Amino acid sequence: MNLEKKKNLASRALGISKKRIIFIPSRLDEIKEAITKQDIKDLKEHGAIIIKNVKGRKKKLVQKRKKRTQGNVRKRVNEKKKNYVIITRKLRKHVQYLKDNERISRENFIDVRKKIRNRQFRSLAHLEDYLKKGGMVLEFKKVPEEKKKKEIKKTKKIIKKTNKVKNENNKKKKVTK
Repeated sequence: MNLEKKKNLASRALGISKKRIIFIPSRLDEIKEAITKQDIKDLKEHGAIIIKNVKGRKKKLVQKRKKRTQGNVRKRVNEKKKNYVIITRKLRKHVQYLKDNERISRENFIDVRKKIRNRQFRSLAHLEDYLKKGGMVLEFKKVPEEKKKKEIKKTKKIIKKTNKVKNENNKKKKVTK
């Protein structure tokens, strides 16, 4: 028996592919008599026509990507650069202090500044060690007490700033972990 036209009718009536439609062999006489879409729908309800499940994977709904707005842009901070800036500023300030108090010559000052720029010193202690070993630091001239107090305040401020930045960096690292 050729029931291809009935499969076409069923696929149009039920809105599915012909491959998914199965006619039950014992009820083929009822299926042959079906002429309208409504007859096909009734046969499906009574169990004369079975529909196979869809083969393959199900399509996932693709979510729309949120567009960036002005306030949602976050800047990525370059940690290496940040640390470089902190250390170089600290070292330059110290070398400038030595030059102002005539503890280091102008030629040595320029040389040390270039080396600071090239990241040769890891810390202030490393710089001091280099200056002492090289014999670049002259004997300290006596400075009035007021100037000493001002310099101490300045260095304390610098230390506080660097400690704040280190604490912020540590907090950021903990949050990202």
